Amino acid sequence: MTDSLSGLPNRRALHVDVARYAQADDEIALALVDLDGFKSVNDHYGHYTGDKLIKECAAILSDLCAKDARAYRLGGDEFAILVMGPIAGNILEGICRRLLQRLAKPIALQDRQVTIGASIGLSRSTPAARTSSADLLRQSDVAMYASKTGGKMRCTWFNDEFDRKLEQSQKVERALRRAVAGNELQVLYQPLVDATTSEIVAVEALLRWAQDGVAVDPSAFIAVAEETGLINAIGSWVLRQACTDALAWDGLKLSVNVSPAQLRNADFPIQLGHILEETGFPPDRLELEITETYLVGDPVIVCRSLEMIRSFGVGVALDDFGTGYASIGFLRKFRFEKLKIDRSLIVEAADDEGSRAMMVSSIAVARAMNMFVTAEGVETAAQAALARTAGCDHLQGWLYYKAVTADEITRQLAKNAIRITGDHRHGHVAHA
Repeated sequence: MTDSLSGLPNRRALHVDVARYAQADDEIALALVDLDGFKSVNDHYGHYTGDKLIKECAAILSDLCAKDARAYRLGGDEFAILVMGPIAGNILEGICRRLLQRLAKPIALQDRQVTIGASIGLSRSTPAARTSSADLLRQSDVAMYASKTGGKMRCTWFNDEFDRKLEQSQKVERALRRAVAGNELQVLYQPLVDATTSEIVAVEALLRWAQDGVAVDPSAFIAVAEETGLINAIGSWVLRQACTDALAWDGLKLSVNVSPAQLRNADFPIQLGHILEETGFPPDRLELEITETYLVGDPVIVCRSLEMIRSFGVGVALDDFGTGYASIGFLRKFRFEKLKIDRSLIVEAADDEGSRAMMVSSIAVARAMNMFVTAEGVETAAQAALARTAGCDHLQGWLYYKAVTADEITRQLAKNAIRITGDHRHGHVAHA
């Protein structure tokens, strides 16, 4: 029951050991270790180097475990560590923290140095509440995923709250699948206005879902869609629906949010090309909005994807600027067509001098790089005046328009056209 590549005991050996330890009157603690960055090593240097890395990690684990624990290779880039004893949990956590410290340093593989990391999940079984090997592994896997989503290079203990959240997530997933099949999702549109004239110059497509007549918070169901892979089908539907609706709004720009999970899909640019061809929507009127978190994941892949998207003539905007990681360096590297200043910065700028300085400097940098700038979440005349004075081109928020249906956009544009035509006859242009 040994893994042929690493020489460590395999998954079957782990189950046998847990079953044997369960007969003793002691605590059992299990860690599931998932290597971060292993796929990248395989992709860049080939499987031979990947195999060498697995062997090296196995040696590191064996050294750290010594006589206190036993290490296993479960397959791929997953390992496990098992400890039994009165303070098994403490010993296991100590080993895992030393492992993270070790993996933070480069690993020598022949003529190159590679750096990887790990996300670790821990669980325990006590004499008072024995857990099967399968469930112990499942709990460690859930905790490992929490480590990965929490930023990687950390170890997390399983707790019952994880299962409650998982159950809720599965409930949302089932309902969301029914919603997709039953055409319950809807695309609404929030206009963006010219900062000077207040005329509608663009619309942003926003996905909405009303479950049994009650609106579901997008932050809740979008996260589930990303985790389950549903986001690819939903995102393509939103893009196709928005392009179809906006085709009639001559001259208006259309902004569509694209999830990082969509952009990580190598087929996304191909899907985008098909949608543009099917709908006949002019690429130069389409703008895809991406968030800062996507930029820091893998800049090389980001650049490649953005190049393909721009090759169609589609613009790219950086959404929610001011909330996370993006810096002037990112703006210079990726050269977005538009920068969208996050609502929180707009709101805080009215009362906080530091936030105001950050907003003004961000806008100045974007303008120097020939980017358009939109202020999001504008709700008061004072916020609008501040954003306008700072140099924003477009304003978006409830002060002007809420998100409405495609039919309402069409009606609003018709009303504006009639009003502007009437005003021109009288020799002036009115502001909304």
